[in-house]
Amino acid sequence: QVQLVESGGGLVQAGGSLRLSCAASGRTFSSYAMGWFRQAPGKEREFVAAISLSGDYTYYADSLKGRFTISRDNAKNTVYLQMNSLKPEDTAVYYCAAKFGAVAASHRPYIYWGQGTQVTVSS
Repeated sequence: QVQLVESGGGLVQAGGSLRLSCAASGRTFSSYAMGWFRQAPGKEREFVAAISLSGDYTYYADSLKGRFTISRDNAKNTVYLQMNSLKPEDTAVYYCAAKFGAVAASHRPYIYWGQGTQVTVSS
């Protein structure tokens, strides 16, 4: 069992930056590939980024490449999402999630989810 707790969301002006954190409980954090997803009101959950067990491989939604960076610190049981040049369309609840094996862009293989953190970007 893994519990995930996101933090770092908030209100930011367009062009600003935020860093989200996702802290995981348990001693097996390095056994999981980690992903970030987001969901805006009235829209489906959308893949943002994912990172492999050791952190040596990352994968991004094409539309977010260059603005968002995912990283992890296995010693701290934490995965991060650095978000730069934020736009109003980035407004959503952001979720982190964990899965066994390789990274994936679909939300379906992810078995553990955090409660989400709200990111609001004003124009």
